[in-house]
Amino acid sequence: MLRKARFQFLLDYFLTHFPAPETELRYASAYELVVAVVLSAQCTDKRVNLVMPALTARFPTPAHLAAATAEEVFPYIRSVSYPNNKAKHLAGLGRVLTEEFGGEVPSTIEELQRLPGVGRKTANVVVSVIYNQPAMAVDTHVFRVSRRLGLVPLTATTPLAVEKGLMRHIPTVLVPKAHHWLILHGRYTCVARSPKCSVCPLTAACAFYAKHTGAVAAGS
Repeated sequence: MLRKARFQFLLDYFLTHFPAPETELRYASAYELVVAVVLSAQCTDKRVNLVMPALTARFPTPAHLAAATAEEVFPYIRSVSYPNNKAKHLAGLGRVLTEEFGGEVPSTIEELQRLPGVGRKTANVVVSVIYNQPAMAVDTHVFRVSRRLGLVPLTATTPLAVEKGLMRHIPTVLVPKAHHWLILHGRYTCVARSPKCSVCPLTAACAFYAKHTGAVAAGS
């Protein structure tokens, strides 16, 4: 199957069956989403959702976080991965948001990456979810699923290469949705160690499935 046909198959399926995908992180504001996404690095959304209520009750605004030390933040996030580093990031994030952006979460990828703990992936999540911009955040799920399905070539060995490959073929208006489709598919079906091909609705267009079963993808 040609790559263009794979994309069309995937987009048609998800538009029909999951037309309104959403992040599984719980948040009530752009500020809370930034904090949640920083915490979610190498950590499950489920765990982040467990710590966020107490954290945001104690630090409800960037100004509150700006006034805190990493040591004060740490007890609220001790159960997430790398809590020491993330406590430092959050304290710094609060200060930068307050001092440089007037307490408002910026809407550009470049400005967001000035926040401690915010890299390109995190920035892409924020502008996509909060500002509905066509940004493709490539986490471990998006990276794995895109390569397995054959949406990008196996020579796309970095998140940025995968991001560029996806953006070339996904209509701009669908990019924010496609980000969630790929993440959720990787989280629940196309899992890392033992992909659930027997229940996957995308096998007809999947390069991985065709290679490992000898099946001929639809449209080949």
